[in-house]
Amino acid sequence: MSSFNEKIQSLAQKIIRNNMWRQRESINLIPSESTPSLLVKMCEISDPAGRYAEHRTMKGQEVYFYQGTDFIREIEIETQQELGRLFGCSEVELRPVSGQMANEVVFKAMVRFLNRDRPNGQPMRKMRLVMNNALNRGGHLSSQPMGALFNFVDEDPETGKEKVVNFPVLAENPYKPDPEKLGELMSQHKPELVVFGKSMFIYQEPIRFVSDMVKDWDDRPVIMYDMAHVLGLYGIFQEPLAEGADVITGSTHKTFFGPQRGLVAGNFPKGSRFRKLWLDIKSRAFPGSTSNHHLGTLLALLTATYEMNQFKQEYQTQVQKNAKAYARALKKRGVPVEGDEKDGYTQTHQVLIRIKKYGNGMDIARKLEENNILTNYQALPDDETFLEPSGIRTGVQEMTRFGMKEKDFDVLSGFVADVILENRDVKEKVREFRQNFLDMKFCLPAKESIQVAAEIFQSIFSYPGFGELFIKSLENNIKNSKEVR
Repeated sequence: MSSFNEKIQSLAQKIIRNNMWRQRESINLIPSESTPSLLVKMCEISDPAGRYAEHRTMKGQEVYFYQGTDFIREIEIETQQELGRLFGCSEVELRPVSGQMANEVVFKAMVRFLNRDRPNGQPMRKMRLVMNNALNRGGHLSSQPMGALFNFVDEDPETGKEKVVNFPVLAENPYKPDPEKLGELMSQHKPELVVFGKSMFIYQEPIRFVSDMVKDWDDRPVIMYDMAHVLGLYGIFQEPLAEGADVITGSTHKTFFGPQRGLVAGNFPKGSRFRKLWLDIKSRAFPGSTSNHHLGTLLALLTATYEMNQFKQEYQTQVQKNAKAYARALKKRGVPVEGDEKDGYTQTHQVLIRIKKYGNGMDIARKLEENNILTNYQALPDDETFLEPSGIRTGVQEMTRFGMKEKDFDVLSGFVADVILENRDVKEKVREFRQNFLDMKFCLPAKESIQVAAEIFQSIFSYPGFGELFIKSLENNIKNSKEVR
């Protein structure tokens, strides 16, 4: 028993130390991450976290295969409604547990949809051709043949490679699409699926251009937008479903500040061209890709969606302001920033830095981490290999939520420049700077959050007096953190 206790205590201390470092001492600029609010985290550990709620449509009605699911059924319906309000759509599939799974669900559904009318005995065919963003130009791994697209698109018998054609980009700005060449490729190849969206993402995608081009085709492609990185910027950055996209996918924990889940959404009314595709998406979500779909995080997603619907305009506006201010400040200090200065270098939460002159991206990212600044290295469009990346990818979304504004990102740019350009040690300066940004914004205020969280916590563990202890502990932590500042 003593060995068991020692292991538990040792692990607990490691967890606490990591929590303190990530939440109180370091500045997180990784563009694919966010810290959920206290209530979102509390939802994640509530009772549904250990439960099942498998269900599917059978003979026109939704059939649940477990008892005790009435509550979670209500939660799922309400989450669909809240997200439908956010995206302006009628259909939301919530069961994918990641953005990559959401993409795979759509790819599976596309193959099933394309084979609906095949004669009996005829083998199922794959998608004939897909167009997407190239991996080395920011395309997300999940939309590549080596990722979730694997096995769902035909191979070219001459090359042995999948029939995937990448969007062309402008010679003077490889982060922007070339509409003229894109139109030529669309006409030449007639893809069955067009996948927009990136992981290195600073400009809008040409959705309306493609939608207008193909709207009168007899057999037009499905237009999909992987919004994983920009889901929380829906509307202010781009509004794909209003611009002509048929379906959007995404993860809910980047600019959308929820738990780690995925979703698929769109407008597929009865009688519409792709209504049957939506039915296939639902069936590929369950039973095609999921069984238990992490019901604790479903509760958390509803809470995060409440927050997003309440604070969307203020949060999104500040994210864009901060990203542009951060990019300009870095440039002013001599740090090379990708993108066009006329566009403010970025239209999203991301700021891309070129550091080849100062070293390998892996090494620079490690130096920044050693100085309490968390980023990730990134291969830029002209890099030959991901093993020698010349870029650093950063995002402002998490620190925006912790209260940082334009002037604060100006200060932060100085620390980043000191590390990259001068190889200076700014670890303690960054730790001290972070003490100004410990209170989360764009959610229920701390005092109210603590009270609600304590009540939920009490209901989970049912220890006498636990709620009161929880409130006192949190209040002491907040008091101590303010005194440290």
